[in-house]
Amino acid sequence: MDLTPNSREDTGVPPAHQAYANEPDLRREMHQVLALGAERDGRQARPVTGPPIDATAAERAWLLRRAALMDRMALHDPGPGPVAAAAETAAQLVLHDRRHPDLVAGPLHPDAITLASGRRLYVRQEYAAWTAAGRPGT
Repeated sequence: MDLTPNSREDTGVPPAHQAYANEPDLRREMHQVLALGAERDGRQARPVTGPPIDATAAERAWLLRRAALMDRMALHDPGPGPVAAAAETAAQLVLHDRRHPDLVAGPLHPDAITLASGRRLYVRQEYAAWTAAGRPGT
């Protein structure tokens, strides 16, 4: 029996409209993700408004938000460029989560979804779990 889920039906992953239901519009999210990237790269200082955050969790939050943004953009415009960008950023999140399995929030670990197309499902699973957990790492 093959226990490798590769479709939304096999995984129980929420559909995109549920995973991204309460998110800002694409333009606002793009600006927020770009700002997080600038903080990550040291091009912009992080505002000190709370306790220090864990660098690995912050890196994952950025990777997750970027992958979710690219997935949303590919859903909006399913052309080859947006779809390739969504696949690439999803693969980067999967690689990060393989190195840091303690940060995986959803029921399926990154190796449970083997097809490249399933990596976007993994992003949706993790994004929904991340928002439900109160957006840790941000």
